[in-house]
Amino acid sequence: QVQLAESGGAWVQAGDSLRLSCVASGRPSSTYAMGWFRQAPGKEREFVATITWSGSRLYYSNFVEGRFTLSKDNAKNTVYLQMDSLKSEDTAVYFCAARSSSLYYLSDYYSQGRYDYWGQGTQVTVSS
Repeated sequence: QVQLAESGGAWVQAGDSLRLSCVASGRPSSTYAMGWFRQAPGKEREFVATITWSGSRLYYSNFVEGRFTLSKDNAKNTVYLQMDSLKSEDTAVYFCAARSSSLYYLSDYYSQGRYDYWGQGTQVTVSS
């Protein structure tokens, strides 16, 4: 089993920056990739970004538009989502997710159904 704990969510102004963290515990070495998804009020959960622990795969959703940077610290079993130039439409609960085994198709990296473990989420509110 893998447990995920997100932190870093806050209420900020448009244009500000935030860094979200996700720490994996339990058996983090058993995971292949770590991703971030978000869910805005009244909307479905959507893919934000994902990275493999090896660093060989790193993908972002189109709406990121170069504003977000996903990184990892293998020694700390932690992934970070640096979010810059935040917009009001970035307001959402941000969830960390972990995938246990390898993925072969690009579309799988974007699919929440392919991730096995989820954190509780951290709220990001961007005020305009």
